[in-house]
Amino acid sequence: MDDDRLDAPNPQQVDHEIGEHNVQIFGLDIHNPVFVVSAVLVVAFVIGTLVFLDQAAVSFTHMRGWITSTFDWFFIITANILVLFCFGVAFSRLGRVRLGGPDAKPRYGYPGWLAMLFAAGVGIGLMFFGVLEPVTHTLNPPIGIDPADTAAARAAGMSAAIAHWGLHAWAIYAVVGLSLAFFCFNQGMPLTLRSAFFPLIGNRVWGPFGHFIDITAVLATLFGLAVSLGYGAEQIAGGLNYLFGIPISNLTKIVLIVAIISVALVSVIAGLDKGVKRLSEINMVMAGMLFLFVLIAGPTLVILATIGNAVVDYLYYLPGLSNWVGREDLEFLHGWTTFYWAWWISWSPFVGMFIARVSYGRTVREFITWVLVIPTVIGILWMSTFGGTALDQLLTDGYRGVADSVPELALFKMLEQLPLTRIVSTISVLLIAIFFVTSADSGSLVMDIITAGGKLDAPVQQRVFWCVLAGIVAAALMLGGGMASLQALTISIGLPFGVVLLIMCVGLIKGLRSE
Repeated sequence: MDDDRLDAPNPQQVDHEIGEHNVQIFGLDIHNPVFVVSAVLVVAFVIGTLVFLDQAAVSFTHMRGWITSTFDWFFIITANILVLFCFGVAFSRLGRVRLGGPDAKPRYGYPGWLAMLFAAGVGIGLMFFGVLEPVTHTLNPPIGIDPADTAAARAAGMSAAIAHWGLHAWAIYAVVGLSLAFFCFNQGMPLTLRSAFFPLIGNRVWGPFGHFIDITAVLATLFGLAVSLGYGAEQIAGGLNYLFGIPISNLTKIVLIVAIISVALVSVIAGLDKGVKRLSEINMVMAGMLFLFVLIAGPTLVILATIGNAVVDYLYYLPGLSNWVGREDLEFLHGWTTFYWAWWISWSPFVGMFIARVSYGRTVREFITWVLVIPTVIGILWMSTFGGTALDQLLTDGYRGVADSVPELALFKMLEQLPLTRIVSTISVLLIAIFFVTSADSGSLVMDIITAGGKLDAPVQQRVFWCVLAGIVAAALMLGGGMASLQALTISIGLPFGVVLLIMCVGLIKGLRSE
């Protein structure tokens, strides 16, 4: 160890500092003021949304438009910085630092670790957007590509879809996850966002500033999770309508949210190893089988060619897609890219903390490789297979089922042209539902840890509380303007948290250098 090692407090001291006012009520480990303020703000927000439904829908829509058009530069610069930061740390001598100390051993093998990373991070999203985005962006290509130039439009459209789920998304997650893992496992601090700021402001992280950071993280997690649950509910409702004719309505979506949250509660009570880990592994097996089915039953040679081209095209178009200056495709920039970066930022406390929780024993270089590069490769394979199949149906066969359908039916319309449509579509609905469960379970675990002051063994009743509250928020926002409301709240919370992430990078560098 170097002489400038951080003088971090031991876990017992930390627990006293930030948990001195903890109160046990009905089994909840209430950590004032984080638990109380977070819960009160969320409940007040839900009540306000339900009381003023029409006004809420209009306000949320205006808020999204204003933030995306005014701060597009901030979100894009932030995401670019985080990608460069991750690669810089991974390839420096800091990449040799092991999370947990030199002798730490990983708790989970690579398959289980990757399954949890993937299920928590992008499961529902890839199921929803894996077909929709490549087709949408090909028909309306970004960065000035002529739609009449089919080859260029297809390359740019596929690249844009991959970019939204590739390096930038996972760099945002990696920064939060690495910061939390390092300061918890190597410096003995609680697994909360405030710990990452200890190298910068010292013991003041246990005061009002730290409370503000953790409360913001709880709100970001809750609203980011609500967006994911909203997309999941929309797609499941679309699948049930496609298969059984069940009407797609807010009532159907809310019933689905209630049903899935009820199942998630069983996983919550089972715990991390028996609940999330097992469901995540089931997810990966089912997703892998669905992937292989589409690869084999679809235009296999076209898909393989698409995968090879997608890697090159993604790297070629990435600089243009990562630039905001002089862009004429403002509808794409604001409606897609800016929203995505804000969504990933707002979701980063959730995914980052969950990644940190399961990454003990990994080196920094190994962590960044597996969290940043491997999921990006999986995203390329997934988008190229599902999106490539839909594009071949559109451009070669003239089938416009995906192009002319509502977003939640895109996957099912693509599967309509493949064998065993009804069986595979039913399996897809089940897969989406399980992704739904793992997201709700993982998110409630994260909020439980933050509001309990970083305790990894907080009472299960508290996790149940946050799981139920996440479902209520998703249902309330669905009533108060649908997905527009969900997206607006994500962007609004992502704006201040983007500043938090940039400062967090400075604290992480200082902490890693002390090792």
